[in-house]
Formats: sequence, structure tokens, C-alpha cells
Amino acid sequence: MAINYTITPELRVKLKDPFGTLIQGTFYETIIEIKKLVETEKPSIIISVGDIVSRNLHQANLNPQLTIIDNISSRTLKMPQEAPVRKTIYVKNPQGTITHEAILAVKKALKKKDHTHIVVDGEEDLLALIAVIHAPTKSFVVYGQPQLGLVIVKVTSEKKAQARAFLNEMNPSKS
Repeated sequence: MAINYTITPELRVKLKDPFGTLIQGTFYETIIEIKKLVETEKPSIIISVGDIVSRNLHQANLNPQLTIIDNISSRTLKMPQEAPVRKTIYVKNPQGTITHEAILAVKKALKKKDHTHIVVDGEEDLLALIAVIHAPTKSFVVYGQPQLGLVIVKVTSEKKAQARAFLNEMNPSKS
């Protein structure tokens, strides 16, 4: 397993701030707001990163084309049976890193345009940056902000550049 990037302590602090628009509130409040945004902005695709936000989007019938989860938020948390998925990909991505394997899985899933779940052995949080970089412009990348709500990153060329800048701040692999 080749590790491409490792987060630095300085970047860990920066990434605690929302990378997109924070929608605060309960499950119901945040789902109402995201449904309004989807209705008005009509994103090309929706990508969810994180177990709880992914489950909530599926339960609200806002089925992301790509779901990136690690099954860690709650050991009993499962995707709803009705969640449409055509392919499930399993990758290793240790905490605080981004592996080559995980990058390739995100890129492949976005090219295929099938409903795909990527299940991460490790941690999925940093893969939101990879999703932003490789998602089509006008996509939404949605992730949870613990104890606050959810964050929607509207993919633009500016957000892609910002995600690349974050990667450039990480420690590159020595292999």
C-alpha cells in the first residue's frame, strides 16, 4: 500500500474549518436545506464522504453517485438496504493519510458514473479533497461537521485549486 500524502499538524488545524458551506442543525434541518440547494442548483453529481452524512442522504433519497465511508462512526451503522449501489470498492487508507489505492478508487468511480460505495479500511475524511479535485465542476461534495451539521463543497475551479493547495501542504510519500 503506497501512501501518497500524510497530513501535517498545521494542516490538521486548518482542515477543522469547513471547506465549503456549513449547514448547521439537526438531521431534518440540514436535509431540508440540502434538498433546497439540490433543487435550485441541480449539481451534476453528489458525492458523500462519511458514514452518517451518507446514510442521511440515502434515507432522504438524495442518493449520492459516490459514497465514501469507513463504517467507524457507529459499529451498527449500515447503508440502508434501498441505497442504490452498482459497485462496492474496498480500499486501505490509514488515518491521516491518502493512499494511491484510495485516489485511484475515487477517480475510477467518478469516471464510471455508476452508483458506487467506497468502503475504507482506515479513515475516509481526507478523501473529500480527492473527490473535489476529480469531481466534475458543479458537483456537490458533502461531508459531516461533527456536532454542527454538514458541509457542502460546490465544486468549482477555485475549490479544486484550494484542494490541490491543501495536498501540496501535506508531507509527500518518500516511496
